[in-house]
Amino acid sequence: MVFSSTFFLCYFLPAFLLLYFATPRKYKNIVLLFSSVLFYAWGAPKFIFVLIGTTILDFFLVRMMSESSSDRKRKMLLGMSVTMNLGLLVYFKYSNFFIQNFNGALHKLGVEGDIQWTSVVLPIGISFYTFEAMTYMIDVYRRVHAPLKNFRDYQLYIILFPKLIAGPIIRYHELADQITDRSERDTTSEKLMGFYRFGIGLAKKVLIANTLALYADSVYGSKELGIDGILPEYLAPGTLWMAAVAYTFQIYFDFSGYCDMAIGIGRMLGFRFPENFNNPYISESITEFWRRWHMTLGSWMRNYLYVPLGGNKNGTRRMYMNLWIVFLLSGLWHGASWTFVL
Repeated sequence: MVFSSTFFLCYFLPAFLLLYFATPRKYKNIVLLFSSVLFYAWGAPKFIFVLIGTTILDFFLVRMMSESSSDRKRKMLLGMSVTMNLGLLVYFKYSNFFIQNFNGALHKLGVEGDIQWTSVVLPIGISFYTFEAMTYMIDVYRRVHAPLKNFRDYQLYIILFPKLIAGPIIRYHELADQITDRSERDTTSEKLMGFYRFGIGLAKKVLIANTLALYADSVYGSKELGIDGILPEYLAPGTLWMAAVAYTFQIYFDFSGYCDMAIGIGRMLGFRFPENFNNPYISESITEFWRRWHMTLGSWMRNYLYVPLGGNKNGTRRMYMNLWIVFLLSGLWHGASWTFVL
């Protein structure tokens, strides 16, 4: 279920908001959690059990870690949780990619036969909620924030439907206090501003991104016919440049529009999510663009990967190695293909 779908706009969102606002404050999180489970199960009914199972294991592993006074035990429990979450991400997202490339290498070496493999279906949103689960365990390990006492609240942090599918990636300590108390933002003006932000995001997605996609897909899609099957006008440089520009703005308005809708829904519910885009196409350098595009991913990579690797504190050579690792893993995070690696 996506935010711009007819079912979500006409049925799910209105029914949810009516129920949520009519519910007494102390029960709102229960309504929100139930609705989030329903939202995810609607699109991926089989994988909801994987998501719930991992949240149960993570919650109790992290609680044991926070209660332990032994540094060795705390590191062991942290390692178990990280391994479980990254293991699931690697299996679901990259196993098909690895098997296909391994079979391709065997063919080039003249080896007959393939590794028999049933393609794995990718659970929706796994890249996002895996990173958020890791921020919880790492923030608690670093004692940046105390762990949530209630399993229901932790599960809500992971499965909160406005940011579940496509972000923004919200670090645990940014949202923990809002899960337990949002009374200060439970105002009419906040709800109206959230509705306005949602409308802006919906317009970006439906009116701009989807319109640009029609042109970009008509040009790039024609390449599937092969060179001999492409109409001559599709080979004109002007046509290809227009398609490149259309796709450039399509991916921006699609992604930023979805994030605007997520931020808007969150604000209607009393949450303040971090911004994910800051006018990236006005950037004057690649470095500035990196800081303005998908900012929550950049922040995550900096705080949970680049800095732990040593950042720029161990000399220039090590700094460039750390940057290379960050960008390599960022590429793989976006998708399991060599184009993302490059």
